Amino acid sequence: MKLLTHNLLSSHVRGVTRGFPLLLQASEVKINNVDYNQEFITRMIPKMEWNALVEAAESIGHGNDLPQELSPELQTNEDFLQKVHHVLLEVEVVEGVLKCPESGREFPISKGIPNMLLKEDEV
Repeated sequence: MKLLTHNLLSSHVRGVTRGFPLLLQASEVKINNVDYNQEFITRMIPKMEWNALVEAAESIGHGNDLPQELSPELQTNEDFLQKVHHVLLEVEVVEGVLKCPESGREFPISKGIPNMLLKEDEV
């Protein structure tokens, strides 16, 4: 699961009102080379929940290069865009869990695929 995907997921367990961002715990992470596309990264940054991205990247040991605050001038900085590209598209959680911040419900990540299916009593 890429961190781009993580930034779009939330817990939909019945009764949960604060299901984003999911806490990320990785037991296996790998790096895949992905062709850099500056236009894509530039368009994605405003759509991202920045604090959630930084927190997720830090939780798996890949957030050291990201600033805590996102400033407009950074969005035209090539070095910054390359770092965001790396974190969003090249870092992949292969095994781990996503944890709902409110209910504590854990959703497994297996072979890079998060299982967000709810049990019958959670719908």
